[in-house]
Amino acid sequence: MIKPLIIVTGKNGQLGHALEILSPKFLSSFDFLFVDRNQLDLSQSETIGPFFEKYHPQYFINCAAYTAVDKAETEKELAYTVNATAVRLMAKECAKINCRFITVSTDYVFDGTASKPYTESDTTNPLNEYGFTKLKGEQLAIENNPQSIIIRTSWVYSAHGNNFVKTMLRLMKECEEIKVVNDQIGSPTYANDLAEAIMEIILQFPTLDSRLLTNIFHFSNDGIISWYDFAVAIQSLSGLNCKVLPIPSSAYPTPAKRAMYSVMDKQNFINQFHIPLKDWKESLHECLKELGYL
Repeated sequence: MIKPLIIVTGKNGQLGHALEILSPKFLSSFDFLFVDRNQLDLSQSETIGPFFEKYHPQYFINCAAYTAVDKAETEKELAYTVNATAVRLMAKECAKINCRFITVSTDYVFDGTASKPYTESDTTNPLNEYGFTKLKGEQLAIENNPQSIIIRTSWVYSAHGNNFVKTMLRLMKECEEIKVVNDQIGSPTYANDLAEAIMEIILQFPTLDSRLLTNIFHFSNDGIISWYDFAVAIQSLSGLNCKVLPIPSSAYPTPAKRAMYSVMDKQNFINQFHIPLKDWKESLHECLKELGYL
């Protein structure tokens, strides 16, 4: 029996890597192909069509993106090509061959002026180029493939790659004290949890079409914290001897503006897929365990 093929882009990123680690659990039902930019370079738009002609997947999960938020302020064209143009082309190719398309977006599509968690239908208003390109990617995906699924997530971390948790652990080992902003509020996402959620969505696809009410879903771990709260929890759980001090964002200026509040409402996701959300502390505990701190 020929199994459906799932292609995952961004295999070297946090989410792509998490999906690859998870994939052996599903090998009885699916074949997988994990690709990096050597096999599919999203900055080279002309390679996308021939790639689909060669592989003909049944499911396509786009975990690749231009994610250098501050660099995107100057590398606007490259960020747009990868985060918007390439997403449009992948969504279009998927529509041609009736392949289900899932792409990952971000809380950066919001401006942070809300006082309660953002729903999928709330007004978007990105503060920076990265957020703008990701929002355009969302819009172009739905325009070119109305069955696209877009998952907005936030503050992604894992035991793999570069992220806030690993940066904090390194700094806590090197420094007696560190300063972390305490006025940017959001929710962390453990890449392993998002990978499991995506595979659960794929398993639900056969019964999904008749009851799918929206293309866009919000996903993160449960809980609302500041970056400072996150750093304090990392220090406390890891047992590293470093003092964590709170500072305002104004004391740490960056080229790209950040939203002060980017908490997203996940109720639509829970209602649609019936997947419970893990508490952020529980998932942080798992990550630190994987990294050998617990």
